[in-house]
Amino acid sequence: MSIIDRDKEWKERLSPLAYNVTRLGGTERPFSGKHYLEERDGNYHCICCDHLLFTSEMKYNSGCGWPAFHTEHEDAGIIRIVDLSHGMSRIEVRCGSCEAHLGHVFEDGPREHGGERYCINSVCLDFIVEGEDD
Repeated sequence: MSIIDRDKEWKERLSPLAYNVTRLGGTERPFSGKHYLEERDGNYHCICCDHLLFTSEMKYNSGCGWPAFHTEHEDAGIIRIVDLSHGMSRIEVRCGSCEAHLGHVFEDGPREHGGERYCINSVCLDFIVEGEDD
């Protein structure tokens, strides 16, 4: 499948916001995402390709306005890219399977888990409640 065909598929399958964030590197407004306050047990998958990225055990309330995770799933293979946009230096994170933009990772997370905070856009995630994916 060509890049043009794949992009057309993304536009047809994703909401305009999900397309803007995952394929164009946009962001959703803070405190607006459906997974920001999610507390049930389950798994977080890439909305584009269903690749497992995080589990509920990795999620914590950082107060940042977006879902925050201290660790990625061992099979996630999240890609890190230096992002110098908006006059700052950050580390962008992308899905290890389809390269969808997910958000950024910062060094202000829980020290007991390594000190990282994955700040992820809710719209990039499909949450599957534990027991519903069997």
